[in-house]
Amino acid sequence: MRKAEKLFQLVNLMRARQPVTAQSLAGELGVSVRTVYRYIVDLSVSGIPIYGEPGVGYHLHKHFELPPLTLTGEELEALLLGVQMVSISTGVRLPAAARSLLAKIDTVLPDLQGARLRQSAHALSVGERHTSSALWDALQGAVAAQRVVHFRYISQDGTASERTAWPLGLFYWGGKWTVGTWCLLRQAFREFRVDRIANICVLDGTFAPTTDINLAHYMQQQADTWTRVPALLTPRCQQG
Repeated sequence: MRKAEKLFQLVNLMRARQPVTAQSLAGELGVSVRTVYRYIVDLSVSGIPIYGEPGVGYHLHKHFELPPLTLTGEELEALLLGVQMVSISTGVRLPAAARSLLAKIDTVLPDLQGARLRQSAHALSVGERHTSSALWDALQGAVAAQRVVHFRYISQDGTASERTAWPLGLFYWGGKWTVGTWCLLRQAFREFRVDRIANICVLDGTFAPTTDINLAHYMQQQADTWTRVPALLTPRCQQG
């Protein structure tokens, strides 16, 4: 959990029951008491009215309220479209997280259900995605954990090859996903269309990006490539 989320959770814990001790907050947040002290200082500096009483605990000013969540109509539509796109184009874990996020926002944003009815742009899914969803999850997990992957790849002309690679990131190209990698066979950056990957195996070995082999360099190479070629409807994956 990121620090910002921890701070938000700390404020909500204090609102729910106060006064509350640093030891109790530390147990709820899964951090040390020393970290709670730092969080309290950070919140106080940002203007949150927190008061501490020796031997009693911390409490908020009785009139303190978190500012309400307000979004414009365009922001609501962007949120809904984003959740729909994540739900139909990724794996299993992120769509579940997107739906959970929407449910949480729905509880504090009364206009959300009406915005769903007025939404003008929609993301639709055609057909079943069970196989591709599992594959996307495997790749996303490997990227996050920096795990080496091995897979069979079918190129556009039907040629099959076995690849072992460092997965650096997943990229969406308006209907198609690619995984950007450092290919150990070619000793070069390569991108592979996810829908042409088969028999993927996430290996036990991990990799550590270097000064030359990393996501930033891969993305720069992509940017350089696309400035030299006309825009295409689908990505031109390097083969060979």
